[in-house]
Amino acid sequence: MKNLRYYLNKAQSEKWSLGQFNFSTAEQFYGIVHAAVKLKSPVILGTSEGESKFFGLEEAVALRNVLRKKAGLPIFLNLDHGKSFDYLRQAIDSGYDMVHFDGSKLPLEENIKISKQVKSYAGWRGVLVEGEVGVIANDASKIYEEKFEIQENLLTNPDESVKYISKSKVDLLAVSVGNFHGMGTSGESPHLKLGRLAEIKNKIGKMLLVLHGGSGTPEIDIKEAIKLGVAKINVNTELRLAYTNSLKKALAENPAEIAPYKYLSETAEAVQKVVEGKIILFQSNSKI
Repeated sequence: MKNLRYYLNKAQSEKWSLGQFNFSTAEQFYGIVHAAVKLKSPVILGTSEGESKFFGLEEAVALRNVLRKKAGLPIFLNLDHGKSFDYLRQAIDSGYDMVHFDGSKLPLEENIKISKQVKSYAGWRGVLVEGEVGVIANDASKIYEEKFEIQENLLTNPDESVKYISKSKVDLLAVSVGNFHGMGTSGESPHLKLGRLAEIKNKIGKMLLVLHGGSGTPEIDIKEAIKLGVAKINVNTELRLAYTNSLKKALAENPAEIAPYKYLSETAEAVQKVVEGKIILFQSNSKI
């Protein structure tokens, strides 16, 4: 089986993107994997620190191993938004394929220092490291509905990106170009600043780019971002909504039902449907 770097490089060169889909329950995991199997797509499963502490680092790796063998597909696992070297080290030791150090709120030199430490520990173990420059906001709903613009100083600075990459030696770079975690109640987030993304790409060359906050981002912007070299796109909020809304609906329709397996399968199907749509949008289908 080809490794994660192979698929990321392939995505960048062929102008499609590899989706990262986060999970914190087995049903979400199954929904993501079933979508990948159906559409013959490589896939990254993500867990944030909170999600992984709930699910378990070793448990996530074990389930990845089982499904990877059973499905015969390139299924990878990423620790998303790790805030400390110690926790990322635990994920690496547990068997994650990739880790993301989020030092975006630190001074640049401190971000570089810890990123280098993570890369040094992960590199010889064959684990990829994603770094981040610029702050990706967490209040998309407020910003969208009140028509706020993200502050200029929160966007990724192209020159700082060059410095960060050259010193930290990370494998991927997550950028802030108007993308947000979460999305507005309308279901759509603000447009990306594609000009800034193009400027960053022009500065950093073949460096692999990551777009966080894929939930709700206008599809036209997603397509343009992929053309500009984004090789990985993260999705979480839409999966959480699909899971939660499906569960609420199932329980409301069958309030006397107490056997979880009789209604949790619907949550997996709801997640699968969203992931299938994203795989088609990202054009990673039939890329095995």
